[in-house]
Amino acid sequence: MDESNALLAFAALSQSTRLDVFRLLMQFEPTGLAAGEVARRLGVPQNTLSTHLGVLTRAGLITAERRSRSIIYRAQIATTRALIDFLTKDCCGGNPQICAALADGEASTCSTETHTEEEALHG
Repeated sequence: MDESNALLAFAALSQSTRLDVFRLLMQFEPTGLAAGEVARRLGVPQNTLSTHLGVLTRAGLITAERRSRSIIYRAQIATTRALIDFLTKDCCGGNPQICAALADGEASTCSTETHTEEEALHG
């Protein structure tokens, strides 16, 4: 993921309803949810939700698939992974494998003692 795509994703997630939508769709991976069900669960009017879904789709964070008369929305796991990878690319002095625990929701194994405060300020 390049910086412009990361910024697009962050901008899409920087609004509370869109963040709620994305997190809800992550909970329902891999089956996804119909747009009406997303609106119902979040208490968002469908016309408002449509706008938010469009922003998330353009950012590549979700996809839509028509199934019969419903449109099913799903979180894009590959894009989410790419965003996490973008954030942790230079983790722990260029050793991202050390920070693999971040993706698993565990505490980082990076030691804060490896860099002095001066190094942190000036790189």
